[in-house]
Amino acid sequence: MPGFELFGDLERKEVNDVLDNGVLMRYGFDGMRNGHWKAKELETALQTTLQTNHVQLVSSGTAALSVALASAGIGAGDEVILPTFTFVASFEAVMQVGATPVLVDIDDTLGLDPKAIKKALTPNTKCIMVVQMCGGMAHMQAILDICKTNNLILIEDACQAIGATFNNKPLGSIGDLGCFSFDFVKTITCGEGGAVITNNEDYYVNADHYSDHGHDHVGNDRGAETHPFLGYNYRISELHAAVGLAQVKRLPEILNIQERNFNIIKEALKSVSGLTFRTVPQGGVENYSFLSFFLKDLETTQKAMALFKENGIDGCFHYFDNNWHYVRRWQHLTQQKSLFPLSQEIKNGLQELENKTFEASDAIIARNISCLIKLSWTEEEVKARAQKMAELLGSL
Repeated sequence: MPGFELFGDLERKEVNDVLDNGVLMRYGFDGMRNGHWKAKELETALQTTLQTNHVQLVSSGTAALSVALASAGIGAGDEVILPTFTFVASFEAVMQVGATPVLVDIDDTLGLDPKAIKKALTPNTKCIMVVQMCGGMAHMQAILDICKTNNLILIEDACQAIGATFNNKPLGSIGDLGCFSFDFVKTITCGEGGAVITNNEDYYVNADHYSDHGHDHVGNDRGAETHPFLGYNYRISELHAAVGLAQVKRLPEILNIQERNFNIIKEALKSVSGLTFRTVPQGGVENYSFLSFFLKDLETTQKAMALFKENGIDGCFHYFDNNWHYVRRWQHLTQQKSLFPLSQEIKNGLQELENKTFEASDAIIARNISCLIKLSWTEEEVKARAQKMAELLGSL
């Protein structure tokens, strides 16, 4: 990870197809295209790769979350349960559709803790958004059972986890809707882009229309299309889709390199006393984009990060004080710093966050280091890196 490390002739060929025919927009201009429909081709390729009936490309992973929520009818008065460890886009998307984010603790999968979900359920709970962080997964079977028992919608934010599986099903295809990001630092990239996947035809039709100002996309006359409902502009361009089309063809190659490098480092770190690895639920297979492990306490973890920095071990993240991914630094959320007035339901729902603590999540994230697995390392380089990491961690 990420896919841009393998950018080459295949990507250039697909982009040049678009530049040669001159149609950069994914809709319309049929006569000018010379048969080139990169967004449609990428959607078809993702249907196969992700084992899903429907794919709707959008402009980003954040857009995918917003479109998925809206397509499932989630909005004002609804509560969406999501984890304390995610990317800020998760709760931003929930608030954008007028719903209230309800943050709950994670466990050592780095995903939602099913026990914490159960404690957070209220009559207003409409959806659980499980976030598959760092290429792995939460306890999906337990979360599926909660959703079934309580008639809840399950949205998978699988933006960091394309290629991972649970019980032989691709992450993102397990819930009612799945969301992916193809930005510049994801496993595969469009430069900017995202996708919503689903097996529910109604949700797909909603996503198709909603992501393009409500256009119904009936016929081939753009001007004659109608607007069954309100929508917004979350369209991907043909240029971005062309890059993604090349990248998705390379996904098996990318995953194989990540798995090789991941396993070399993991094997070396097994000898470090007191180090444990992220829990992967039975039936789960990571996409190997990050190697996540735990040390004994916050002080040891901070010392490890300092040693990594001093010795040129880059790409490792300690999220405890990270303002993009962990609740402790989300003051813009907890203090309700919004450019537009928030609804009273959202204000009420966020009120307790300003002083709420998440001790269980803190105990996990304080001890966690997640190391990015790069594609550009040679086997010799990754072996040297693994040996150095093991030596540094063993010295603590």
